[in-house]
Amino acid sequence: MKTLVIVTHPNIEASHWNKSWVEELKKHDDITIHELYKEYPDENIDVSKEQQLIEAHDRIIFQYPLYWYSTPPLLKKWFDSVLLYGWAYGPDATKTVGKEIGVAISTYGTKESYQATGSNRFTLEEILNPMQALARFISAEYLPHFSLSDTSDVSEERLVQSSIDYVQHIKTVKPVAGE
Repeated sequence: MKTLVIVTHPNIEASHWNKSWVEELKKHDDITIHELYKEYPDENIDVSKEQQLIEAHDRIIFQYPLYWYSTPPLLKKWFDSVLLYGWAYGPDATKTVGKEIGVAISTYGTKESYQATGSNRFTLEEILNPMQALARFISAEYLPHFSLSDTSDVSEERLVQSSIDYVQHIKTVKPVAGE
């Protein structure tokens, strides 16, 4: 299975977690890494190039830090620009049918803060419902997300283990039942 990881972090060099995840991913030949902010510093997205990348891969993982309970702005622009009617959805759209789509997300808040009784009032599953809806809308299968919370707690051991766990997740996760 060919996997594409679309990394959307506006300052990856300053990110302990996302940078570590990317470095671990680079060790695996069956995973293509595509960093949107590095590819498009001017935010002018090459739609044809992006669509070709999607077509060439079976599994697409969107990796990003949680931004105001959503994606970073460039990823939202990417969705609007790349997932077009007639290509990703609509009566004759077939390019994303059966693709597997997942999310790898990092949050500053603790795992406990992403509970109904926590300070954020919503679980990560609830916050990621729009991503699941997106997958369904373009006839893709949604994968359970990978997440790392409390990113302020950076120890070398935790960094290494999280990166290993992330790769293992990407290679073994199965679509959500009923998708």
